[in-house]
Amino acid sequence: MMSKHRNRASTMAGFVLAFLLSVGLAGSVWGQYQGKIEGKVTDAAGQPLDKVQVVITSQRTSARSELTTGKDGCFTQIGLVPGYFQVTLSKQGYVSRTLEAKVSIAETTKLEAKLETGEAAAVAGLSDADKLFATGTKLYAEGKLEEAAAAYENAVKLNQHQWSYYLNLGLADKKLGRSDQAIAAFTKAQELNPSSYGANKELAESLAKAGRMGEAKTYYAKAVELSPDDPDAVYNLGLLQAADGEADAAQASFQKCISLKPDYADAYYQLGTIEIGQNKVPEAVAHLEKFLGLAPNHEKAPIARQLLEALKK
Repeated sequence: MMSKHRNRASTMAGFVLAFLLSVGLAGSVWGQYQGKIEGKVTDAAGQPLDKVQVVITSQRTSARSELTTGKDGCFTQIGLVPGYFQVTLSKQGYVSRTLEAKVSIAETTKLEAKLETGEAAAVAGLSDADKLFATGTKLYAEGKLEEAAAAYENAVKLNQHQWSYYLNLGLADKKLGRSDQAIAAFTKAQELNPSSYGANKELAESLAKAGRMGEAKTYYAKAVELSPDDPDAVYNLGLLQAADGEADAAQASFQKCISLKPDYADAYYQLGTIEIGQNKVPEAVAHLEKFLGLAPNHEKAPIARQLLEALKK
């Protein structure tokens, strides 16, 4: 009897140990898919600034993290899902700044920024703009788009030189279906910060939806230049290149898209259709079959099957 109890206890202990190990392993694996941002903030003379308020906002989800710098002017935020983030830095008596940061899987993104002092009245006005921007971001995350857009518009009235205000205003307008307003806001964001991936990508997408393909291609090309490992931007650039009759360039874009994301079904379909025009039948068949294998219920699947049937005759 004692032996049975001992065996049962041993089995239970083994189960608990296995469970704990599995939880630990899952946490370890999850950590490999996250990134972090490390930053340092200084004044104009290069001296570290402590107690700088740092707000890190996901451009994809609007999720926010808030922290402050230490005496060494440094800050660290871990556990960030890969993507693009706005990093807003503010401290009383200094002109606030917003930077764009790309976070990759299991990597550390390093930022360095200087904050400039300004006239008290001007800095106070900019601070009010920052508060409106923060309010708008909170409302946006809550799905209160009209209120968010109004807050962003008021922030822009107080500070017309902050690219992130325009970017977020454009995002709100886009979700509200206000195409012209979104394009205007994204255009201003891109003008103020030409190296912003988010501004270029959003402007390109909005222009394409408005039928302004030539302009859209320019900004998608810039987005790809800024973020060459983004398969969506590469794919969309390929679509516009194909529409312009640039078959070779489009083909290169779709192939690059697949190299970045091997299960990107739409890229295989596009490659197949291009290769039909180039009379590369075996390659077209292979890519269309791959497309159907990845996305058998895709809206283009019936066309792909018809094309394959014709190619195999």
